[in-house]
Amino acid sequence: MSTALSVNLNKIALIRNSREGNYPDVIAHARTCIEHGANGITVHPRPDQRHIRTGDVRELSSLLLPLGDLEFNVEGNPFAPPRGSYPGFISLVEEVRPDQCTLVPDSDNQLTSDHGFDLTRSADQVAPIIEHLKSLGIRVSLFMDPIEEQIRLAKEVGADRIELYTGPYAAAWGTQQQEEVFQQHYRAAELAMELGLGLNAGHDLNLKNLAMYATIPGLLEVSIGHALTVDAIAMGLGNAVEAYKKILTSA
Repeated sequence: MSTALSVNLNKIALIRNSREGNYPDVIAHARTCIEHGANGITVHPRPDQRHIRTGDVRELSSLLLPLGDLEFNVEGNPFAPPRGSYPGFISLVEEVRPDQCTLVPDSDNQLTSDHGFDLTRSADQVAPIIEHLKSLGIRVSLFMDPIEEQIRLAKEVGADRIELYTGPYAAAWGTQQQEEVFQQHYRAAELAMELGLGLNAGHDLNLKNLAMYATIPGLLEVSIGHALTVDAIAMGLGNAVEAYKKILTSA
């Protein structure tokens, strides 16, 4: 079975939010992704609702969850509190009950997610959240760096999967550090398999660097948004989704 493609729609929502109204329509774009082979949809609702809004999460849940074979992945900071119409991250996840919840240690002042959990500091706070979400039937993934100690702790706190942060891999692409960083991720993947953790990956993967990364052992899912949206400007959204799927299928 090839690695699943989950399309992150944050950038579609960001474009929409630059004007009044609902253009582009996030839900319509989700349907296009599905029609062209995406295995799921990812969103990352932040408290400032700079892109994906609470209403988008609810509408996508209504679209995706009845379909059964498509995954809805909601990611975000488990400690994000309520703010205005944003009910708080965990409250929102409790309401929509996605197939997967990816916990990410980000904050409002970050441009984007840029590091994994340090579970040597946060394990005691993260573990009960994982337990609670799993009790609701939600698969839980933790956004992690390819560090052995941290991956072992992810297993100890009860995560079902980890999502390896691939930003440094993308940054090293085409440089002398490319192979070294790739091997870090390769070893992290092998450890995850050894521990019985499912493996996801995401951040700055694109049409150039994805084929190599897709050879990582045990890679179940990649979440791609920014690059795919940029490619869609030139190729069209459906064609872009198909291009990424072709790479994953070939790998």
